[in-house]
Amino acid sequence: MKKILIADDHPDIRRLLSITLGGEYQIFEANDGVSALQALREHRPDALVLDIMMPGALDGLQVLDRVKADPDLKSTLVAMVTARGQAADYRAGQEHGADAYFIKPFSPLQVVNWLREKLK
Repeated sequence: MKKILIADDHPDIRRLLSITLGGEYQIFEANDGVSALQALREHRPDALVLDIMMPGALDGLQVLDRVKADPDLKSTLVAMVTARGQAADYRAGQEHGADAYFIKPFSPLQVVNWLREKLK
């Protein structure tokens, strides 16, 4: 079974995505950037659904930079799910190596369909 890590500081977003994805994938959760990196190294998920604005030492873009710089993690698909929807935010996500960019409020089905397509 493919594994997905959901990293978002909002428990409702994590729960929504976990319920939506849980039937098809093994789900792990993190509520900040540091715990997201720990979970990435521990569980080696196939995909990461990552918020940009998170509390603590690392925001989502910093986590994304570390994922893409780590030879063991760089093949992990990363979908940004964020309230930051300006064109400059989208470009920043692309420049940092995001594979997809979803703006909150988003349709969980969009994320599911993207993951299904990329993980098949």
